[in-house]
Amino acid sequence: MGHREDLLAGAVRCLREKGYARTTARDIVAASGTNLASIGYHYGSTQALLNAAVFQAMEDFGAEIGQVMRADAGLGGPTLERLERFWAHVIDSFRANPGAWLATFDVFGVAQRDPEIRAAVAEGIEDGRALWARALYGLDAGSDDQGVARAVGSLHQALLSGVLVQWLIDPDRAPSAADLAAALLTIAGQVCADQGMRRDDPQGN
Repeated sequence: MGHREDLLAGAVRCLREKGYARTTARDIVAASGTNLASIGYHYGSTQALLNAAVFQAMEDFGAEIGQVMRADAGLGGPTLERLERFWAHVIDSFRANPGAWLATFDVFGVAQRDPEIRAAVAEGIEDGRALWARALYGLDAGSDDQGVARAVGSLHQALLSGVLVQWLIDPDRAPSAADLAAALLTIAGQVCADQGMRRDDPQGN
């Protein structure tokens, strides 16, 4: 690898170990075996390098999830069982890489001031929507003219952010994969019951 790649790999390592706010240029240099001048030459600033490292860490997570999906496809099972397995893997990533996940919130703040970063974050979120819908329910956003796949993906993307906050702030009381699966089952059961009541009494009497 060249210095650019070494810097990025070193920055990702620092994110995982120290987090975004506590990582300095000297930390990255030490982790990458490069020099301070390389950061300015290849990335312009330490913050730009750290932003790139966050995107790389999330891309690595996406690739990891893709690998899990391919392996999980052979296991089969009901949707709820697959959903629980999938969330268990996501939560394991929260536990293993809290610094990298916490860094996403720093990037969200930067995105409010930097249109280029904002566009990149928006594309990442959109990719996440498609991933959830396809992985858990076999819904293809590209061939869905009703927007159902995107809506389903958006719901899980919202869950991802909310569950992440709970694991970062209050891990002792954060929901497990089994908790999430049970909650979704309860909600689905209630919705089905409501729909059944409407069919039995369409006038709402």
